[in-house]
Amino acid sequence: MPQRVKPFTFAPAALAAVAALSPCLYAIEPVRMAGGLNGRVMNAAGAPQMGATVILYNRFERVVGRALTNERGAFSFDGILPDIYSVRVTLASFVPAFKRNIAVQPGNRTFLAINLTSLLSSIELVYLSGGPANIISEDWKWVLRSAGSTRPVLRLLPGVDISDPRSAGRANPVFSKTRGLVRVSSGEAGDLSHAGSLADLGTAFALATSVFGSNQVSVSGNFGYASNSGTPTAGFRTSFSRDFGGASSPEVNVTMRQVFLPARIGAMLAAGRVDNTPALQTLAMTLVDRRKLGDGLELDYGASLESVSFLTRLNYASPFARLRWGSVDEGSLEFAFSSGAAPTEIMPGGEPGEAELQHDLVALSLFPRVSLRGGRALVQRTQNYEIGYRRQWGSRTFAASAYREATTNAAFNAQADPGAITSPDLLPDLASKTSVINGGDFRRMGYVVSLTQNIGDALSATVAYSRSGALELAQAGLTGSNAEELRRALALSGRSFVTARLAGTLPTAGTKFAASYQFSGYDALQPVHISLVQRSTLEPGMNLYLRQPIPRLGSVLPGRLEASAELRNLLAQGYLPVGTPGGQRLILVQSPRAVRGGLSLIF
Repeated sequence: MPQRVKPFTFAPAALAAVAALSPCLYAIEPVRMAGGLNGRVMNAAGAPQMGATVILYNRFERVVGRALTNERGAFSFDGILPDIYSVRVTLASFVPAFKRNIAVQPGNRTFLAINLTSLLSSIELVYLSGGPANIISEDWKWVLRSAGSTRPVLRLLPGVDISDPRSAGRANPVFSKTRGLVRVSSGEAGDLSHAGSLADLGTAFALATSVFGSNQVSVSGNFGYASNSGTPTAGFRTSFSRDFGGASSPEVNVTMRQVFLPARIGAMLAAGRVDNTPALQTLAMTLVDRRKLGDGLELDYGASLESVSFLTRLNYASPFARLRWGSVDEGSLEFAFSSGAAPTEIMPGGEPGEAELQHDLVALSLFPRVSLRGGRALVQRTQNYEIGYRRQWGSRTFAASAYREATTNAAFNAQADPGAITSPDLLPDLASKTSVINGGDFRRMGYVVSLTQNIGDALSATVAYSRSGALELAQAGLTGSNAEELRRALALSGRSFVTARLAGTLPTAGTKFAASYQFSGYDALQPVHISLVQRSTLEPGMNLYLRQPIPRLGSVLPGRLEASAELRNLLAQGYLPVGTPGGQRLILVQSPRAVRGGLSLIF
């Protein structure tokens, strides 16, 4: 009697194994190995940015992925199909970064470096990393290794490691991620000349490194001669922070500056001038911390303790804080407070790449605004309360902010002929050919509304409308040469301003540029507001900034060369002329016209 043959069946797990191991099946249904995309987001100071929104677009500009950066500023897209993608990174108070034509290859992981700044944000392709870990995402590995029937299949894939990636330890070298900058420059004023006496010292250097992988240390110095007064000046700055397994410690900065007295007097005697002005010495320690308080809620806070020695010793503290809630895609709301000196640690600024190095040099050269009043040395202090809102719709970004500030012992630059103002109230300025005069105290309120349109990948245009208080003369002129009469004659009045800005990168030469114009008139002094929530400072007059990469000369230099040029307030707007009884010239200036140029070696 013939036996009945049972039908042959396949278990689902066996079918999966055969599909993975049989080469003939690949001819029937091609398998496209997945790739990956990783990146890290940092700000102008080089600090990782948590909570940044990263959007992944396919070649048809459709959103295929969305991620938020963690406490280390890192994000990742795993298991994505090989194709051409675009990435957009947004975070409140920064210019969005956008890059097209990012290729994701099978079995490879693409790494991106994103630098968010207030002027020119960028996304750079760091490198492509091949390896079996990119073929299958970590989530799928854990799913497959949990089933006994699929573990043999996973083991047979060539080179795939199914061990727990958290169990692997790696020894950190003593020094890693070392970068540096050496710059030689000449000119007047500087990046934050309206916030402090930023002298152009001539030669500057900055070096940052990671010690044993978790200790971040940077050292910078700036020394030379002020271009106008011939004053020898020097400054040094040291920063330290530590990473505790993903949670960073507060950053500590120590800054020392000094103007050398004997050579200063000798230079003045050689020029036929006698000035017994003593040396200016400053010592400052700043503590800044950044915390994530909840979902979409971040807090930046800190304080600076500074001691200024000039005629007498002045000691003061400058606290600051900024609270951010939400994301720029859905609407970001910010509240900020500062009292005392400008908090450069949380101010938007710097350039991509060597951002933290540029920031250290700017903060190092920023001398306090010291002026004389009745023979006493006083330091300008500003108390600022600010609220800001920012929202992005596609390629357009809308921002609005309002502030209330109170300034005491405002220090203004003055171009004064001999006899216009009594000399005991004038102090030579380190950064220009003008003098510094105490303008008294004032309080004002203002607001700013701006709209930014991204044009392609490398160009953006901004239009801003602002209204704030400007200083005018309440009388026709002065009746004497007393500085106290000048302070009484200054009155605050509301003024409206319109600013246009164009920033981008030239595609062939790689030149980075930013040009802006704000009509300020010639009959009012406009104190510049240092914003902690707006992406950029609205400067009066016509301004132009250029950064030009220079091709490498073989292997002679270890890094790259870059030339820079800065032209500020070219039309000399925002100046306030003051009439004097003797007909001498007296002009008050907040943002002097300045031209700077430099050459940097970045490695």
